[in-house]
Amino acid sequence: MKDSSDTTPAPLLTATNVVSQTHLIIGATPLAAVRVAKSLEAGAHPILIAPATDRLQPTLAERIDNGSVRWFQRDFDDSDLTTLGREEVDHVVDMVFVTLDGNNSLRPHISKLCRRLRIPVNVTDAPDLCTFSLLATHTDGPLHVGITTSGRGCKLASRLRRVVASSLPPNLGAAIDRLGAARRRLWAEDYAAGLCDDPLEDDDDDATGQKHTFNTLVTPDDVTAAKTRRMRWLSQICEYWPLGKLANITDADIDAILDAYSSGKSSTDLASDNAVLQRQGKIILAGSGPGDPDLLTRATHNAIQGADLILADKLVPAPVLELIPRRTEVRIARKFPGNADQAQEEFLQMGLEALRQGRQVLRLKQGDPYLYGRGGEEFDFFRAQGYPPVVLPGITSALSASLFADIPATHRGVADQVLICTGTGRKGAAPEPPTYVSTQTVVFLMALHRLSALIESLVTVPEGARPRMPWPKDTPCAIIERASCSDQRVIRSTLEDVCLAFEAEGSRPPGLLVVGASCHVLHHPGDQKWTVEEGFRGLDELRVLDTAVTTQDRE
Repeated sequence: MKDSSDTTPAPLLTATNVVSQTHLIIGATPLAAVRVAKSLEAGAHPILIAPATDRLQPTLAERIDNGSVRWFQRDFDDSDLTTLGREEVDHVVDMVFVTLDGNNSLRPHISKLCRRLRIPVNVTDAPDLCTFSLLATHTDGPLHVGITTSGRGCKLASRLRRVVASSLPPNLGAAIDRLGAARRRLWAEDYAAGLCDDPLEDDDDDATGQKHTFNTLVTPDDVTAAKTRRMRWLSQICEYWPLGKLANITDADIDAILDAYSSGKSSTDLASDNAVLQRQGKIILAGSGPGDPDLLTRATHNAIQGADLILADKLVPAPVLELIPRRTEVRIARKFPGNADQAQEEFLQMGLEALRQGRQVLRLKQGDPYLYGRGGEEFDFFRAQGYPPVVLPGITSALSASLFADIPATHRGVADQVLICTGTGRKGAAPEPPTYVSTQTVVFLMALHRLSALIESLVTVPEGARPRMPWPKDTPCAIIERASCSDQRVIRSTLEDVCLAFEAEGSRPPGLLVVGASCHVLHHPGDQKWTVEEGFRGLDELRVLDTAVTTQDRE
């Protein structure tokens, strides 16, 4: 295996002021919409060059319609580089983004012209044709993390780089190499077996997030998804495992995980009655809250510290898992859409074996264990085996997520009731949507993977369906993802535009949908079809305050 330290030089990261510059985007592939959005966010004026026959991504088409992007509906011409720019720079464009498909012969031609004219050029998936790259410099093998304070932070950027670097686990670069090699190996094996027809694509652009289809439900008749399920499972590991666990992953670990998944076998066998230890086993069902570890109950924190085995859902956030002592055995659920029942059965058997060995088991679930968390089913299973669980409540995202997004679930004169629904029923079936009540706030859990179908069912009543009041399309709503975490995101919109917003912004699971007039009480998108709010630091401020008070008390 290639040593992670044997890498090409780290890129030189720069912060460039591009206000009022002219950016040329060539090609109308989906990535063009991302480049246009980044250009607009930075204050530049993007120009799109693509034939009128090319299909535009919806948000890109909307920006063209509202005049924020100019579209020349034709093929690229060499003179575009020296005629479409600003007058003060003799009409030479300031920057070029080539998003044409990889087999397009114009890519190297445009790159050569730009280099001759000293125009910065970025060509999608072609580093040798680029003079700059967009990166989101701590370096660890293939991992590069860049931070800039735009020249305003004095030496603060250097300190922030050290803080970020120290927070990352060691060996992460080697783990990235290992997981990348595993991805290529899986594709090669599946391709050789005839399971996939397409060539292995490069990883998604660093400037984009997960696609909105990342957690799409896999159904038995979904042949395409079934063929690539091993690749999807590897992606789930990369998304949900704690970084510390990922950094220490070995080739043997990957082989064991994929072999267990592919064969469908449990990773443990039930212990025989003769192996029962004298110590009585004990199981606790506990909720980990919405995300931030400070929202754990003290009882759950104590259970984490005292457990011999922790069976954790994949959505339990990494900061909570980092509270687990190193001596404690931890298993992460191998759940992803379409595999939930098998993974659930595996966990039940793991827990039962440990209980028969006299161990203390903590079944750690996201949110609250009884709110769409199968807690009741697990209680019934273990009680039937002679091990009635202790159940510890957790703060549910169904009520707390809206709080962190500044959405009052109830508000005088606006909303006087709250309804919590699931967006996905048993076996992936769509549950019956609630009728419209103007003073009701509805929270949909496990709904984002089928958002379009859910919205359609809310705003329409099919012929022959049970009579109910459809929801107006202008009803306010919000998508809240990773509530209470530092990378929390809130998309505020209406039922009419929320699907388009979700498609444009991508997925950041886990998340939920809140619908009702209360969504626009404290924040209103105004004339925009949607707004996006990134990050949440409210609890960080409380932690700093608590530290300051504690220090003062000691003094």
